[in-house]
Amino acid sequence: MSTTASPVPAFPVSTRAKLTNLSSTAAIVMAADKLRAQGVDVIDLGVGEPDFPTPEHIKNAAKKALDDNFTKYTAAPGIMPLRKAICDYMNSNFGSDYATENCCVVLGGKQGIFNAVLAMINPGDEVLLEKPCWVSFPEIVHFAEGKAVMIDTEPTDFHLTAEMVRNAITPKSKLLIINSPSNPTGRVIHPVEFRKIVELAVEHGLWVISDECYLQFVYPPHQPTSAASLPEELRSRVLIAGSLSKTYAMTGWRVGFTLGPQDWVNEIIKIQSQSATHAASIAQRAGIAALTESQDSVATMLAEYQRRGEWLIPALNEVPGISCSAPEGAFYAFPNIRELIKNCGFADCKDAANELLWKYGVVVTPGSAFGAEGYLRLSYANSLEAIQQAVQRIKQMVEEKQNTKQTK
Repeated sequence: MSTTASPVPAFPVSTRAKLTNLSSTAAIVMAADKLRAQGVDVIDLGVGEPDFPTPEHIKNAAKKALDDNFTKYTAAPGIMPLRKAICDYMNSNFGSDYATENCCVVLGGKQGIFNAVLAMINPGDEVLLEKPCWVSFPEIVHFAEGKAVMIDTEPTDFHLTAEMVRNAITPKSKLLIINSPSNPTGRVIHPVEFRKIVELAVEHGLWVISDECYLQFVYPPHQPTSAASLPEELRSRVLIAGSLSKTYAMTGWRVGFTLGPQDWVNEIIKIQSQSATHAASIAQRAGIAALTESQDSVATMLAEYQRRGEWLIPALNEVPGISCSAPEGAFYAFPNIRELIKNCGFADCKDAANELLWKYGVVVTPGSAFGAEGYLRLSYANSLEAIQQAVQRIKQMVEEKQNTKQTK
């Protein structure tokens, strides 16, 4: 009898899995964790996660849910009090008239967008996306076997316009995804342009997802702008993807929502019922407190993000080879480092990001992850002290690379 082991068969990877890449930001988190485990002092400007704790009244609501033994299954679209709280919040802030049947609670904004795209897109359908855009948008489109069509916004300093959208529309275009404030650029679409974009999409028979994850984090003179403020004839083709993660420092709680046309929401509910089932019951109770009780923490976080950004942007512009515009919302700086790449002998922005990570212990995300070669994304959802130390390390890298280049 032979004792030779049979070769392990290759895992039969599905086409959908082959089309899907690991999230670039998730990969960076894993690399940073590896360095920390080795005892390296890592400064993390890579992850878009508030460094603030979840407010006490939200945590207390979760504790009460536990004490009340509110630990069983809920309805797939979420508990009715939370759905009502979401609708009331959006209606009171933006003048809309959403009802609970227009709302589905989901496991963070990402799952809401994932379910919304899967509910609509067939193989070959085109989905229009801004370039650069959040890393998950094109991956979700690919998973649905759609075609991501990128709209390059660099010529307008990353401001999406209706004319750009018009030029990208083809007979196969079915869906437009917009994100304001934007991850990674921090750009905010002006309300007038926002409406023009949606009007154009509706005129051409497109549907729209408005990713409003950073809705409340906009800097003066800008004001929060939501698709909820649009007239009904436009909102009838728009789905809002919202999240409590950033607004209330609840990233790990995984509570988001989709709000829009009932037919679209019904399909999202069907998909959720066969996948995640529903958001955690305890987190849903916490979500009610977040939306209906004190909003002071939101203003506190926004003021601190503004303070950090006002220090960071000028500091980045002082680094040789870096040029950075001020963000209008969210908590990201998106500097152009093409001159730095050239001056320091890097191959590309990923090469520069890797050097910062592995040699200097600074976590940033290469712009290529978002579709913008020659840029970096720096999250300033970290302490000002950490941000200042990170900039010093960036300056140190530039100086050492240039000195090495000169001595060769």
